[in-house]
Amino acid sequence: MKNKLYFALLLFVVAIKGKAQEVSIDADIRPRFEYLNGFGSLIPEGVDAGIFVQQRSRLKLGYKQEKFSAYVSVQDVSVWGDTPQIAAADNNNSFSLAQAWIDFKFGSGWSTKLGRQALSYDDQRIFGGLDWAMQGRFHDAALLKYTKEGFKFDLGVAFNQNGVSRQTTLFDPNNSGNARAVFDYKGMIYAWLHKDWEKFSASLLVANNSYQNLDPTDGQTPIDGNVNRQTFGTHLVAKPSKGLSITANIYGQTGEFTEEVDLSAYNAMLEVNYKPGKTLFGLGFETLSGDDNGGSDGEIESFFPIFGTNHKFNGYMDYFYVGNHANNIGLNDIYAKTVIKTGEKSSLLLKAHYFAGAESLGANVDDYLGTELDIVYTQKLLPFATLKIGYSHMFASDSMEILKGVSEPADAQYWGWAMLVVKPNFLKWSPKPTPTEEQ
Repeated sequence: MKNKLYFALLLFVVAIKGKAQEVSIDADIRPRFEYLNGFGSLIPEGVDAGIFVQQRSRLKLGYKQEKFSAYVSVQDVSVWGDTPQIAAADNNNSFSLAQAWIDFKFGSGWSTKLGRQALSYDDQRIFGGLDWAMQGRFHDAALLKYTKEGFKFDLGVAFNQNGVSRQTTLFDPNNSGNARAVFDYKGMIYAWLHKDWEKFSASLLVANNSYQNLDPTDGQTPIDGNVNRQTFGTHLVAKPSKGLSITANIYGQTGEFTEEVDLSAYNAMLEVNYKPGKTLFGLGFETLSGDDNGGSDGEIESFFPIFGTNHKFNGYMDYFYVGNHANNIGLNDIYAKTVIKTGEKSSLLLKAHYFAGAESLGANVDDYLGTELDIVYTQKLLPFATLKIGYSHMFASDSMEILKGVSEPADAQYWGWAMLVVKPNFLKWSPKPTPTEEQ
């Protein structure tokens, strides 16, 4: 077997000899300790906190030449201790193919990218790589791309199936609960356009996702037929003066949530950041439309940021839109932040959120949900290693108890974590092209 591998590598080297290329091998290793006492939802009184260490161990292989590139990334995502020490095999299903794609460049700015890949655009509100989650997020998709003079255009398509089938294209979503009806699309087509100017940039995104119909009696069993949902909008960034930036998002969602229920929702965000020196100050507001009756009137009005890096938004404790809060009362989020440079290679982030429901939870129920405080300290240890330490505290209101369905929460709701991110480069090989002999 080893001889065959060496022979294959030799053929590979001979095949690329004489061409300008680059081969790289990198890693992404990140253990993260977490202490959860109210993360994602209120923890009830008398319930012990969750404590664990989770680790991503990712190996990345890259190849580039003038008109072609390829990338393969495999990973193991596991919790310390979930595999017995003397086990002959790892039976926890923690190993997976994170990405595997090829990219052909046609010239004149055109290229195509095919395979399993992360889709990340703008501020990652709608499409994001979800790097905070140890497994990340990928799409099996084909992209047609164009880039020229500050203008970018991506056209992407995807079609998902559970396996090879000769008779039907019925798709059984892989997730459960609310995520089953949001993340696991059967088909997708989208277009993203972006243009940069000297002090302004703008993006336009239009996406259509088709979902397999689910049996209305249980909301889980796939049945014949599909529904289509559209997400569309713009991301704008203005930099009118040195240190000042203004960012705005406006998105809408339409289409069918189910065969019986329509979808009509919106999302808007405005954020102003100012960095006069080494300290950044920011103030922002985001609203995501909600629904006060769960679609019982034939229409869902709750916006959901479908494939975004949602941990980045609306508080780091993930009370909203991280596998939860779908088809709910929506959210109004007023927030302020500051990033203080504490040293040559360190910084401190302080961020506060004021949360309120976009729709009412009921008669005589206050819209105010709570206030969250996030603190993150970042220290660069080496060029390829960074330490991050965080603490978040949720000051929940009585309305939050109703929203989360926890009648007797613990007095303190908080979450602490520490993560070491190490991304070493093991190999970067760029052999000099060999001149082609004249015949």
